[in-house]
Amino acid sequence: MFDSGVGGLTVARAVIDQLPGEQVLYIGDTANTPYGPRPVQEVRRLALSIMDELVDSGVKMLVIACNTASAAVLHDARSRYTRDKGVPVVEVIHPAARAAARVTRNGRVGLIATQGTVDSNAYADALAAVPGVHLFSQACPRFVELAERGITTGPEVMATAEEYLAPVKAADVDTLILGCTHYPLLAGPISYVMGEDVTLVTSSQETAKDVYRELARRDLLRDPDAPAPRHEFRATGDPDSFAVLARRFLGPEVGRVRRVEPTPAAVAPGPEVPLAHAGESAPAVAPPDPALVPNSSEDPA
Repeated sequence: MFDSGVGGLTVARAVIDQLPGEQVLYIGDTANTPYGPRPVQEVRRLALSIMDELVDSGVKMLVIACNTASAAVLHDARSRYTRDKGVPVVEVIHPAARAAARVTRNGRVGLIATQGTVDSNAYADALAAVPGVHLFSQACPRFVELAERGITTGPEVMATAEEYLAPVKAADVDTLILGCTHYPLLAGPISYVMGEDVTLVTSSQETAKDVYRELARRDLLRDPDAPAPRHEFRATGDPDSFAVLARRFLGPEVGRVRRVEPTPAAVAPGPEVPLAHAGESAPAVAPPDPALVPNSSEDPA
């Protein structure tokens, strides 16, 4: 499992909770975070380098626990690892989109995410085949910063949530996708601002369900008689800083963190196309309402 930093640990937490017998090897690419503002080709190169490191370590499944990387590299990853090496790949966008389509009552679904994920239209593509579902997107760049600083309540959080969520709330959505793996740490204030009638959908829980289904389908679930699992955590940046944040996101399962420097991956050259065209192909859809997509260039994840 990997992410551009520590946000993907919310996915790791869900996987450990739902599959307590499995062992997790997690790499946070903290030396290169954030991924959001980077060109698509660079995100692909960074993500494939991390996944090469994981596959070389002998993992039986890859989980892309990062929305930006999921949008940029899923097609490449499934070709490089699943088709060529038999290693299944699970990502975070489609599981959350499916869950939102399933639970919405009025067909009006909100999405909050980083600017890069919003601009990719990856969630719009994932929901395009669902009749009667309309997506309203809002970038919330400061949510990542607040989560990583451990500020999940108080006046600063509430003021930020009120500002970011006002356009989505005005769109009368009844379902809100938390389209960044950092955002579950702010589920309390987000739910308070949106109101109790709005259902929050997190990619972490839905992705963990996909992990279980894929392992079970391929008969890859760990032997229940195997020794107790031992989780491993690596970071491309400062391991001590990562460990402090990782314990905040995941808990005491995080022990010693090892620093790694993956070998740069070879990526076929190509034009700097929008992220929506760098992942899986999907039906074309109209872009989100421009009024709901801010122009801020900030994107901390």
